[in-house]
Amino acid sequence: MKLIKNNLSEKLIINKYFKKLNFKKKGTFDFENDGAYLELRNENYKLTVTTDSISEDIDFFSNDDPKSIAQKITTVNLSDIFAMGALPHSYLLNLHLPNYINENWLKSFSHQLKKIQYKYGFYLLGGDLSKSNKLIVSSTFFGFIKKKIKIYQNKFNLNDDILITGTIGESKMGLEILKKKFSLNPNLNQYFISKYLYPNPCNLGPLISGHINSMKDISDGLIGDLTDMLNNKYGALINVNKIPLSVKTKKILNVKNNYRIDNLINAGDDYGLIIISSQKNRNKIFSIANSNNVKITLIGKIISEKGIHFDSHLDNKNFKKFDHFS
Repeated sequence: MKLIKNNLSEKLIINKYFKKLNFKKKGTFDFENDGAYLELRNENYKLTVTTDSISEDIDFFSNDDPKSIAQKITTVNLSDIFAMGALPHSYLLNLHLPNYINENWLKSFSHQLKKIQYKYGFYLLGGDLSKSNKLIVSSTFFGFIKKKIKIYQNKFNLNDDILITGTIGESKMGLEILKKKFSLNPNLNQYFISKYLYPNPCNLGPLISGHINSMKDISDGLIGDLTDMLNNKYGALINVNKIPLSVKTKKILNVKNNYRIDNLINAGDDYGLIIISSQKNRNKIFSIANSNNVKITLIGKIISEKGIHFDSHLDNKNFKKFDHFS
């Protein structure tokens, strides 16, 4: 049995903090086996899968609340599942734990996971624990979707609508406040920091999956993710004034002359959805979004000229796509 720190052992961690997350599903064998199995609803559904990792000093700080770390590892994966038009089913969790991890940390982390699992209806299937110099959390999520539904990221037509959910830039502003690049009043500071620490996925995807052509989550920035979707085959014409910003963000842009939408248009970790669909489905998509209290905005359309084009000075900007390795 592997010792993590002092009296912490693999068995203790699993039995005390993670068994409660399997919701006693048969396929987990109550974590007594080295493997597990998945059961789908019926033969009309297929399995979807995605995986992601977050690392200390890159995606979070060592002193971040463990609840925030739990929120981030689930959000990055759930966001991909929803963007595929699927619903979450279960997940695997791998933890690489440094010496500073203690029972208080594990209690808070697992409690937040349980809260999120109940909210979105999925359970922990299994995983692995190991020792490490830095905290690394990786997870593989499984979802389910009707067999007839296929959501591509780059399948669309000229003049299709480009829509996005939510607002952009708030997570980046929170990170820059934490890095002390600028500061606001205490209430605004806390608001934006919370957006960085506790991102939320947009679960509209499965509800509109039958009315769209393509969909992708905004994890690497609006411009970067939209560029990937265009795949150097088409272009996009974006109405800058339609790009959705929160009231608080607009207030900051009006006050800080050196901080403009240019700084936010390719900010990562927003986790809204980019949706490309036929104009004939526009009203249906808006109706579904509105009835589910999801903010959705039409920001542009697909054009034949390759690249992303703006109806403003931004057209002359050379936006650099977010890169995990830069």
